[in-house]
Amino acid sequence: MSNRTIDLPLGALELEVMEHLWAQGSADVRSAHEALSARRPRQLNTIQSTLDRLFRKGALAREKISRAYRYTPKLDREALLLSSMHTIAEQLGDIDRGALLASFLELDGEDDATLDRLQAVIDVHRHRDRT
Repeated sequence: MSNRTIDLPLGALELEVMEHLWAQGSADVRSAHEALSARRPRQLNTIQSTLDRLFRKGALAREKISRAYRYTPKLDREALLLSSMHTIAEQLGDIDRGALLASFLELDGEDDATLDRLQAVIDVHRHRDRT
């Protein structure tokens, strides 16, 4: 077994910041710091660095208003999930894609609507591959 490490696309604080921005729509550093520090004390510089890092990763857009940047998500949750899974699959290298896809069914909480959505995606891909 390889000792290779897997780098997740976003860290815990980055995901927390994204959750905040998805809920709020956009935020500047100070308002994000205030909201996120209410749950757990953090330094302003930590939030500022995290927002900048997310901007450089392409997850956020930013607009300068007066002397401060206002950050807005460029990705919704689903796009972030797809991007993250793609990155992890690439890092794993030569894997059984069927096993990777099937592993999602091993997660708890699938209801009929989720399974129907999955079946619809499978049907689209089957049809696409035949044409």
